[in-house]
Amino acid sequence: MRDVEVAVEAARAAGAVLLELRGGELTGRALGDAGDAAAQQAIAAVLAAACPGDAVFSEEAADDPRRLTADRVWIIDPLDGTREYGEPGREDWAVHVALWAAGGLSAAAVALPGLGEVLVTDPPPAPPATGAPRPRIAVSRSRPPAVATAAAEAVGGELVPLGSAGYKVTAVVRGEVDAYVHAGGQYQWDSAAPVAVALAAGLHASRLDGSPLRYNGPDPWLPDLLICRPELTADLLAAVR
Repeated sequence: MRDVEVAVEAARAAGAVLLELRGGELTGRALGDAGDAAAQQAIAAVLAAACPGDAVFSEEAADDPRRLTADRVWIIDPLDGTREYGEPGREDWAVHVALWAAGGLSAAAVALPGLGEVLVTDPPPAPPATGAPRPRIAVSRSRPPAVATAAAEAVGGELVPLGSAGYKVTAVVRGEVDAYVHAGGQYQWDSAAPVAVALAAGLHASRLDGSPLRYNGPDPWLPDLLICRPELTADLLAAVR
């Protein structure tokens, strides 16, 4: 299989077990914990069978320092948006599977099981034309950063609270919003796969200072990011710098 096909199989496998668990008796935190573990196991099984020699860098597994010298590293978040997943009826959670190779993200799949969709890097999605009268900027439901308010003011936009980090990025890809501004810090697995999909789709993706987003670094922390439609890039970067 091609790398993107492996990513899709892994993301779908995790999505299937997450939906099955969600239809059972568990709720809230207990459901989220069970989902994290089951999705990790599902993805690990696919990667072990398809790419047994590759390193894996996951939120739900111990960090293996050998990834820093490996040629191929899968960066995964088995359940992005554990809180949203645990709330009945919410769709804004995701499964992230990305491959880092030759110094950058080379293939990825983001499953949105609540919507029955999987977004991939190849073939890349085509972002729909925006029909909104004002630019819409995705922010955290509970912790919208002040920089997002400044960004919205700069482009005459409005803030749209959404769930998981991955869902916010794919919301830009899918045309649900026009940008995602984040300044509160995340881990690399929170954005690797959705950023790969966004870049493949022709969207802008960078740090708030305009520098590239880099993955598989020694420190898993990623301080900030901006994902947006290309025509908003200059104004948003000027506002958030």
